[in-house]
Amino acid sequence: MLRLFTTICTTLIILTLSPQGMAKSELDLMQERGVIKVGMSTFVPWAMRNKQGELVGFEIDVAKRLAKDTGLKIQFVPTAWDGIIPSLQAEKFDVIIGGMTITEQRAKGVLFTSPYSHSGTKVAVNKQLLPDLTELKQLNSRKIKIAVRRGAVSVTAAKSHFPKAKLLQFDDDAQAFQEVLNGNAHAVIASTPKPEQESITFSDILYLPFSQSLSQGNEAFAVRLGEEDKKHFFNVWIKARTEDGWLQERYDYWFTTLDWKDQLTK
Repeated sequence: MLRLFTTICTTLIILTLSPQGMAKSELDLMQERGVIKVGMSTFVPWAMRNKQGELVGFEIDVAKRLAKDTGLKIQFVPTAWDGIIPSLQAEKFDVIIGGMTITEQRAKGVLFTSPYSHSGTKVAVNKQLLPDLTELKQLNSRKIKIAVRRGAVSVTAAKSHFPKAKLLQFDDDAQAFQEVLNGNAHAVIASTPKPEQESITFSDILYLPFSQSLSQGNEAFAVRLGEEDKKHFFNVWIKARTEDGWLQERYDYWFTTLDWKDQLTK
């Protein structure tokens, strides 16, 4: 741990040196504050509220461990997903740690770190509305309603695979899934493991007709364009936590088990 902290601090010093001496960057200012402001959006199991109203989830674990390892305090800034990039650009927080998948379009507005997790998007279907779905193309119809989370990669996946279907967009995954559970939409597209876990929880209503992912994602931290020093700062940490297996261990806990379900309100 001490070695990692020393490495990150050394990186910080090197990156902020310039021919004119020490030039303060956003990374310097973050260190001077002693606080890292993290922009995030709530969606299970990346980030959510437990019974005490506290934030828990994979992203919360990641951000807290990052803060601990680098000697910083953590301040979470919950933000609507469709406005999270503009909020980063407006300097409302230092970094997005929120399960953001790297895409070419997003890379025009933010600078991505190395990936720290890998997920995909899958489709869950209402059994009563579509009991015998056998092919993806059956969802590509004007009669089909598909629920998605606004601003998420699931929107891109839906438009790519099912351009004829009607998209119903919601502020979070919970609302999108509830629309299908209520029978108001035929299917919902979301990042794993949400479709798998909801299909287990509501097995009498939902099912996964296809094992393959509609798209494969690489999630990364996002900082403002030009903040190469901050990107490198985070990359040092991501590399260390990847190599020691901590990121995989936490990912497996939140994404391949439901051991954490009792923490949440029903």
